[in-house]
Amino acid sequence: MKWLHVGVLVLVSTSVYAQGTSENQGTPAQNTPPAATRPVESQSAPSTAEKGAPNIDNARYVIGPDDSLAITVWKEPTLSGTIPVRPDGMISMALIGDLRAAGRTPMQLADDITEKLKKYIQDPNVSVVVMADTSQRIFVIGEVGHVGPVPMTPGMTPLQAIASGGGLTPFANSKKIYILRNEGGKQQKIPFNYKEALKGDDSQRIPLKPGDTIVVP
Repeated sequence: MKWLHVGVLVLVSTSVYAQGTSENQGTPAQNTPPAATRPVESQSAPSTAEKGAPNIDNARYVIGPDDSLAITVWKEPTLSGTIPVRPDGMISMALIGDLRAAGRTPMQLADDITEKLKKYIQDPNVSVVVMADTSQRIFVIGEVGHVGPVPMTPGMTPLQAIASGGGLTPFANSKKIYILRNEGGKQQKIPFNYKEALKGDDSQRIPLKPGDTIVVP
């Protein structure tokens, strides 16, 4: 009887151990949570149209050469991206090819791209955002406080541009200031009378254009 009792205990212990081992060593499929409970990676399409350059009104801003544009075509990542405006004012896009951007507002350019893409995509949704407005600047050189590019604001005058450049130095010749402007492949030299402008002479309120260079001898 004693040996029978010991045998029964050994059999029970072996059965319990085997059951515990089976539960702790389940197959990978048993230990892997169902697909519905596993975290799903985000599959949202990358967005190229970020906030864009500050103080840009997409309805009024006129695109110029050297600007940087973020063009987004909804659900078409291969057609979306940041595109520079070439010196000739053109941009290049897949499917469309070359397209004039300079002289257009972002909203107008988006409409142009939409119209072109209708040949290849059903109901294309296009947005254009100016990321870097490098075309909207003028340059001030010579006897000024800070030589270099000056961001151009709407309606900026030479007097305002010089003030943005730190004003004239004590050695500046205020009577010989002029503006260099390239139009139609030709360079113009426009005189500017600083003292008369200070007096409020309307003839000296010369409207500046992107790319103008104010020379202060």
